[in-house]
Amino acid sequence: MTTTNSVQFTGEAGTSVPQQEVRIAERTAPARRQSTLRKVREAAKSLLPAPLFLALLHHKEIGRYPNLFNPTTFNEKILQKSLRPDPWFAELTDKLTVREYVARKLGERHVIPLLAAPDVFTREVFDALPNSFVMKANHGSSYVEVVRDKSARSFEQLRELADYWLTLDFYKIAREKHYRQIKPRIFLEQLLLDSSDQIPADYKLHCFGGRSGRPLIYILVISDRFGANTRGDIYDAAWNHLDMAIGAYKPSPTPAPRPENLDAILAAARKLSEDFDYVRVDLYAPDNELFFGELTFTPGAGVLPFTPDRVDYEWGKLVPDAFLSARPPLPTPASSTA
Repeated sequence: MTTTNSVQFTGEAGTSVPQQEVRIAERTAPARRQSTLRKVREAAKSLLPAPLFLALLHHKEIGRYPNLFNPTTFNEKILQKSLRPDPWFAELTDKLTVREYVARKLGERHVIPLLAAPDVFTREVFDALPNSFVMKANHGSSYVEVVRDKSARSFEQLRELADYWLTLDFYKIAREKHYRQIKPRIFLEQLLLDSSDQIPADYKLHCFGGRSGRPLIYILVISDRFGANTRGDIYDAAWNHLDMAIGAYKPSPTPAPRPENLDAILAAARKLSEDFDYVRVDLYAPDNELFFGELTFTPGAGVLPFTPDRVDYEWGKLVPDAFLSARPPLPTPASSTA
């Protein structure tokens, strides 16, 4: 009589289940339980009032609970802005609608050429794109996909990613209220490369007191952002390298030389920050050119670790209390004509 190693077990409704399938089920059960627990935790967090949610998130990331009634640190005041955003935050945070505002402020030549902003990302849209481009979403942070060679990417891959981005509610991540007003869109831009065929450094200029006409500016320079050796160095407006770090970015062993067009970078940041008490202006400056990236009013969602921690308090002195400061007049809406 012939025997086999396939031992049979009785499953639900009297069905026969091979031993191998039972073992697979036993191995995958913990992963399924963990996935279910994560979903339950996420659902529970979504029910928390925004101030409580942010207090817990701040404690997790910064190591202390925030004082939202009498804020003193930079992060606490950014949390206030997340809870009570100024009226223009949504329009100028939206990476599509802000383009017109920046074109009027700086000039069209400083806005990265837009290739497409389709209602639906179709194969026809994909086929019409050049060999290299960048795909982005307008309603959140880090929704960026760099395509250097279209022939190496499939339309299906990019459509799946685009569809996934469009399902994400960025507000739920850190309760930045103004993101709720942004309708998710996919758009495609020209890929910026410098003379060495590399993606240029990202200049993130923290501008304090822009409405005074003489903002205090600190510059976070992120190099090799999409590579394996990403670095983040911080300079003052005179290009002095500062012994500090923001978030998880590690400083470079050797500071970068002063950009030849630093004056133009600072002038653009002053122009774009002149309507605000605080804003972070993101720019690219490849080969002495200058392009706008984005405006950010609540960087790090108010849970951005500083090294050393005292910088959180020092920068906090530079930001007016969102509940006590006078509300400035609205800047010219991006949707109006110049």
